Amino acid sequence: MAEPKFEKDLEKLEKLVEALEEGGLSLDDSLKKFEEGIKLSQRCDKALNAAEKKIEVLTKNADGDMAAKPLKADGDDEGESDGEEDGELLF
Repeated sequence: MAEPKFEKDLEKLEKLVEALEEGGLSLDDSLKKFEEGIKLSQRCDKALNAAEKKIEVLTKNADGDMAAKPLKADGDDEGESDGEEDGELLF
């Protein structure tokens, strides 16, 4: 089974960041790597947004019915620990 594209893009992005942080690249090479990194970052962001939308669609309510529920951003959990508050289940 092929490795998912998101993971490959993220791995490439991490390597680009390492190369840029190490320095020693010419200005032209740095700009090319930066440009490639921006494109990879945008693709990763798009993939994460698509995954978030799927999770919203697949969230179930306490009755087991499918119900769209937006995900909370980091820091918005207001003390919720496991996502099962108010009888709501993820799956």
